[in-house]
Amino acid sequence: MSKATTQQATEQFESMFVAPARSFGALNLDYTEKLVAAQFDAIRALADMGMAQARGWLDVRDADSLKAVVESQQKVGQDMGERLRGDAEKVMSLSQEYVQKSQKLAEDGVKAATTAAK
Repeated sequence: MSKATTQQATEQFESMFVAPARSFGALNLDYTEKLVAAQFDAIRALADMGMAQARGWLDVRDADSLKAVVESQQKVGQDMGERLRGDAEKVMSLSQEYVQKSQKLAEDGVKAATTAAK
């Protein structure tokens, strides 16, 4: 096999297998990084809310402070619900973006393979 043929085979292998695999790997890594960051952010926010509520209970001394803590819990419950809804929307958006990008990579891979086969 000549050097030119070997070089051509290497380039075809790179363009048909290695480059698409690298692209999918980068896409998966990027998606995972964004998803983990979103999850850590959500966990941190919910933990902070929970700790603030626990501290509030430590301040209960009389009926008025009890009433204030209970009202605060209702507000925090609403805030947590909104936060969870926003987090779910964020994850859904990330997933949709991932699906679109992976479909594009697959289409590009098919086009490249078709072109190389000709």
